[in-house]
Amino acid sequence: MTVRPKTLAWVHRHLAEGERVVKTETLHGGMTAEMRRLTIGAQDAVTRHLVLRSFVDPFYVKNAEEWLNREAGALTLLAGTGVLAPDLVAVDPTSAHCEYPSLLMTHLEGRSVLDDAGVETRAPLLARQLVAIHSLRPAERPQEFRTLTTAESVVVPKGGDANAWAAAIDVIRKPSPPYEGRFLHRDFQPGNVLFDVPPAHPERARIVGVVDWSQPSWGPADLDVAHCCTNLALLHDPSWGLRFAEEYEKAGGALATVASERLFWLVRDALSCSEEVGLWAQAYQAAGRTDLTTSVLEGRLDTYVTGLMDALG
Repeated sequence: MTVRPKTLAWVHRHLAEGERVVKTETLHGGMTAEMRRLTIGAQDAVTRHLVLRSFVDPFYVKNAEEWLNREAGALTLLAGTGVLAPDLVAVDPTSAHCEYPSLLMTHLEGRSVLDDAGVETRAPLLARQLVAIHSLRPAERPQEFRTLTTAESVVVPKGGDANAWAAAIDVIRKPSPPYEGRFLHRDFQPGNVLFDVPPAHPERARIVGVVDWSQPSWGPADLDVAHCCTNLALLHDPSWGLRFAEEYEKAGGALATVASERLFWLVRDALSCSEEVGLWAQAYQAAGRTDLTTSVLEGRLDTYVTGLMDALG
């Protein structure tokens, strides 16, 4: 799909003299917005790439202004820090110039890696990157974290362990435990981390960037860690949930020391996934993990939640 006319004209206004869009490619994996890589050509035949994010689904357009403003703010904040992120080029959060609310940013080389092979190498890298994010101390804090899942909105997987799920739901009926605030990504997971993995030496994998900064928040480090735990549990194996939390601590990160408090955040994120398992499956399959059907993810989520309650409940 090509870039729409008004949006294309807006992009061209933010290019250097003599540059133009010569090619567009759809980027897969995004659940909320259309993502395109734009190849920018110049008169001297040198090319570079930009990424265009556009919110087109009516369900997400209603939140686009807030999300794009937050992402633009986060990218501006991250410039010059040790966290590799795209540079902001332009943003049109209210679609004043584009057909749909859009953001234009630089393109980072690398790719998200969701394969099972090599996860033992990538998990410690993810943990160290998340510790670096949580160490940021912005002069102006982002908004306090929000969670929408309630005990009533949880969807127990078909065939799930009823007792374990009932106990898990009881956990999130309680008030949030006290925490020390940190700068959070709020969707830190393998799909939003770009790797360089040398084919001949996969053990030399390195992170080259973190993307999708539409939900930066202030809250407990446990919440960001829990989200990555859930993703790894569903992508690879339920055991990777608690293993990633261990990797985060090995990397120097601090999590809740009381088991019940740690359980609260892990369970809260896992249960929030229960409402969107089908969407997660679609995103994973679009990114190449065609083996991860909804039923497979439901089974892994059930095993993960049951394991959390056995280990920490």
